[in-house]
Amino acid sequence: MSSVPHIPVLGREAIDHLAPREGGLYIDATFGAGGYSRAILAVPGTRVIAIDRDRTAIAGGAELVEGSAGRLTLVEDRFSNLAEVCAAQGVEAVDGVVMDVGVSSMQLDQAGRGFSFRLDGPLDMRMGQTGPTAADVVARASEADLADIIYLFGEERHSRRIARAVVADRQETPFTTTRALADLVGRVGRSKPGDIHPATRTFQALRIFVNEELEELQAALAAAERMLRPGGRLVVVSFHSLEDRIVKNFLAERSKTGGGSRHLPEVAQTAPSFQLLTRRPVVAGEQEVAHNPRARSAKLRAAERTAAPAHDDGEQSSWPKLSDVLRGG
Repeated sequence: MSSVPHIPVLGREAIDHLAPREGGLYIDATFGAGGYSRAILAVPGTRVIAIDRDRTAIAGGAELVEGSAGRLTLVEDRFSNLAEVCAAQGVEAVDGVVMDVGVSSMQLDQAGRGFSFRLDGPLDMRMGQTGPTAADVVARASEADLADIIYLFGEERHSRRIARAVVADRQETPFTTTRALADLVGRVGRSKPGDIHPATRTFQALRIFVNEELEELQAALAAAERMLRPGGRLVVVSFHSLEDRIVKNFLAERSKTGGGSRHLPEVAQTAPSFQLLTRRPVVAGEQEVAHNPRARSAKLRAAERTAAPAHDDGEQSSWPKLSDVLRGG
């Protein structure tokens, strides 16, 4: 197999918690540069179904597929569709699912992808090759919707000021490049010396919204629950609080046992579908953070599937929807 090294953030810890065994079948839900897949395939007899919505990542994995002797299947798709991807391969259950959520370093480093405010490029931000771009959202969203997007997905306190400035300026000149948008946010956003760049949260918000990342994550977690056989393991690495909160709440709900109130009629509880392997998130050590500053925000959570049936998907999120915003903007 390819000897090109790529170690994902918390990669060793992720594989330790996944605990791939000889002959097992695993899903690498976010293939990226193939770090997880390589580590799993290093265990004799393992097979991997790897998924990525980024066509560039799929092309980059061709060498690993070729060298895997048929043990790696690489599919271009959203990781929320992992159950459908498995069904198309004739797979009904797997021994483990690992996912590294969010934008990859490779995507951030390519100016032409439009993810980074530090590199001038088209205001795109799409992980895949289809659908509306960040430029489309900035051009068509109403001021109220744009403010909500920046506040909810970027946790930006100055969202209304930024949205107001964007809507005023776009009437003169549309925002088509990352630099143009970053310059505007830098002018109207407030920051103190030592703070992150004023555009950081706005760019994060637009990226999450354009790629529907939080909805994707929720759907992927539920799909993993359905696909894992008893004893199978789910490992998720996330990079900001919104993602981590979704993973934490999902696993907490799925691993809940007992706890009914003695003052209320007894209610039949759904049997826990997961047993937690990480009571608290695993975080990167000082050495990894020094080598890769992005690791500072990473959190790993893991759980093992029980024999109980999968839970219902639960309530749908109330976040702004991409199709609704662009239809009404």
